[in-house]
Amino acid sequence: MEFCTAVNCMDGRVQIPVISYLTERFKVDFVDVVSEAGPNRILADGLDDQLLESIWTRVEISISQHDSKGVAVIGHHDCAGNPVGESEQRLHIAAAVRRVRDRFASVPVIGLWVDHNWEVSELPLE
Repeated sequence: MEFCTAVNCMDGRVQIPVISYLTERFKVDFVDVVSEAGPNRILADGLDDQLLESIWTRVEISISQHDSKGVAVIGHHDCAGNPVGESEQRLHIAAAVRRVRDRFASVPVIGLWVDHNWEVSELPLE
C-alpha cells in the first residue's frame, strides 16, 4: 500500500475531489489527510505555533510511518477558514509549499487549488 499526504481544509466539499486527484497524481492507494480550516494561510503566515506544530507532527507521521510519496497543500474557493480571494489564496499556497519543502525536503511538495466547480488544479510552482 502506498500513501501521499494532503494538508487540506476541513471543508467537506474539497475532500473527495482532492483525494481523487492525489491518488492519481502520486499513483498511491491512500491519502493521509491533515485537516485544518484554511491550512494554506496557517502555513503561509507561520504565526500560530501550536497549529503549526500539530500540522508538522501529523505530516511527519505520514512521511515516516506511511512512507508518503508526496505532500500537497490545498486552498479552495469559498473557504471559511481563509476568506480571501483566489489570488491571495494562491499566494498563501505558494508560501505554504515553500515552508513545507523547507521542513520536509525528502518528498515532493505540490500546491493545489480547488475552484468553484470543485475541480482541482496543480499550481505551477518552482
